[in-house]
Formats: sequence, structure tokens, C-alpha cells
Amino acid sequence: MLSLKMKVKDKIRQAEGLKIAPFRQHIRKTSPHKHNNYFEIIYLTKGTGSHTIDVKEYEIKTPVIFTVRKEQVHFWDIKTEPEGFVLIIKKSYIDNCLDKDIKWLISELSAQTCLFPKDNTAIDISKILLNEYQEKKKPNRPIIDGLLKALLAKLLESATPNISKNANSSIFQKFTDLLSKESELQNRVKHYARLLNTTPQNLNAICRKETGQSSTEILSGYIINEAKRLLIYTDFTVSEIADRLDFKDNSHFSKYFKRHTEKTPTAFRSDNN
Repeated sequence: MLSLKMKVKDKIRQAEGLKIAPFRQHIRKTSPHKHNNYFEIIYLTKGTGSHTIDVKEYEIKTPVIFTVRKEQVHFWDIKTEPEGFVLIIKKSYIDNCLDKDIKWLISELSAQTCLFPKDNTAIDISKILLNEYQEKKKPNRPIIDGLLKALLAKLLESATPNISKNANSSIFQKFTDLLSKESELQNRVKHYARLLNTTPQNLNAICRKETGQSSTEILSGYIINEAKRLLIYTDFTVSEIADRLDFKDNSHFSKYFKRHTEKTPTAFRSDNN
């Protein structure tokens, strides 16, 4: 089991908000780690093995697209030489981006952990973006944004061929952004509704329209995923995890966890270590 301090990697300079680079071919096995406040998209066109994100192991069957949010733990076990690219998007880039479509595309992609594109068309766009990014010390922001939007839309096409934007998308995106701050998770929908200046009923309606799930179901998904990460990758006691996740006591948390996973936290930790 890992120590309390999860390894956090930062592959991007502090001043940068966006980075694209070829996938490093020497990567084979990595230890479980998180990322330093950025969203990562990995597109592999060659390679075999597996990629574990949180507690789920994905077989690498190329072409394949993986997305890793900042709160997620992941690691690689690659058997053959990989090829592809890595796109890193930092929160500062998203916050300063004036194009609402880019923000929306990133939000939509972040909900898709593993995608299998029908072809490698997106690679052509990524090569142009890579050239633009590497050739200039100060890349042209409108060109970068335009290429990024085209690339994100092409990647998302693998998951949702018929995309229709919704006026409530910004509220839903802000909700999921708040939930991604795993150190601040609270087990109360009304808490997030208040932060979003809306009512729990309206937030619930927006979530159902966007995903088909209630706000409570979405919140519980984040809580259970974070609970699993803490049980597998840290030495926190069950009581400490219950406290971190805003449960009134250990018993309440254990019943909640078992209701969603059919296992007690202790049994889940034992089975995964």
C-alpha cells in the first residue's frame, strides 16, 4: 500500500497552460500517481498492455483514447512499444479560455475515460497542433485554440456522434468541477446547489437532463470513487476516510459504501491489496 503522500507528477511548466507531445516510447510500467492540477488526454495508435485508472484496468487496444482527470490515480503496464500523443490541459488554460465551446468539449471529454475511435483522423490534427506548439517560443493563441477545438471535437466524436449543447451545460460543468476537488468533497447536494446559486431541485433537473442521472447519483459516484482511491492508495483508516468524505461517523460511511459496492470498506481494501 502506498504512503499517505500520493506521488503527484507535473509534466508541464508552471507558466504553461497547454502542452502536447509525442507519447514517450520508453514508458512501460509506472507506479500509481496523480497529476498536478491538469487534465490529460492520451491517444495511442500502437502498443499493447494495460492502463489502470482508479480501480479499473483497461486493456490497450489501439487506436484508443484515455482521459485522466486531476483527482484520478492511474498507472501503465505497457508490453510493446507505444506510439501516440499526450495532450495536457491545465486549469489555468481553461479558466483563461474565451471560447466556451472549448470549455464545453473538455467537460464532455472528461466524462469519457476510455474511447475507441473508428480511425486515426485525429492524429493528423494533433500533428499540426504539435508543430504549431513546438516551432514557436510564443505560440499564436488563436491558432492553438482553433486546432485544439478541432482536435477535441474529433476525439469526442468517438463517444457522442450527435452532440447537442444545452443552456444548462455551464452549471453542470461547474458542478462536476466542484466535485473534482476531491479534498473538498461534501456528501450534501444542497451544499453544491448553494455554491452554484441554484436550488437542489434545479440542480437535480439539470443533472438528469445532461446525464440521465440525479444530482445525488452523480455526487455518490464521485464519493465512492474517491473512497476507493483512498482505501487502495493510502493508509488512512476507515474512520479517517469517513471524516474526509463528510460522513457523520464510520458506521454511516460503511453502510453507504456497502450499499453502492456490495462490500464493506474493510473488505474492499483487503480485496485490492
